[in-house]
Amino acid sequence: MPFRIHPLRVGALLLSTALVVGGASSCSLLSPFTSCDGTESRVRDLAALPLLASAPPGAKAAAGDAAAYSGCEDDSGDAWLSAGRLYAYPGTAQEVIAHYRKAAAADGWQLHTPPSPHADPDLEACFTQGEEGHFKQVTVNFVSPRELKEIYGQSLGPDFTTGLAYRVEAGSEADGARTPCWG
Repeated sequence: MPFRIHPLRVGALLLSTALVVGGASSCSLLSPFTSCDGTESRVRDLAALPLLASAPPGAKAAAGDAAAYSGCEDDSGDAWLSAGRLYAYPGTAQEVIAHYRKAAAADGWQLHTPPSPHADPDLEACFTQGEEGHFKQVTVNFVSPRELKEIYGQSLGPDFTTGLAYRVEAGSEADGARTPCWG
């Protein structure tokens, strides 16, 4: 007599295998947040964060689409929400980071230091806020003139020949799960 498995048990076996394999690889093969569907209000909330608009005195917002951007990307398997702004600043990177440290602390954000012993905490910053399900982060990163031109189609212009460009960006998983600043 041949060995037979009921069709419903085959389905249950396949589902169990998918869950075990997904759990073992720290990835869920059945994640409900693999697309950007229904994330529009969360993206708008990120774009409206006061910290994004809190530029140091003398900073100038970039022109065009790079001035303020927001959206959702779901090409990596899980949806990631982001909103940001690009600025030119005539001073130093240390002044920019000091400004955002002060503004973030006043708004209840927690500063995270870079994990690398070679990183300069005066040249990069990541702040987090919120509980599980509502977690978000804001990063401040400096943009080279080449990146500014190639990625954003911008230049600092004649007013900022000795300045720098930086991006302040908010991000969140679609489900608001905790995410590390440096992962």
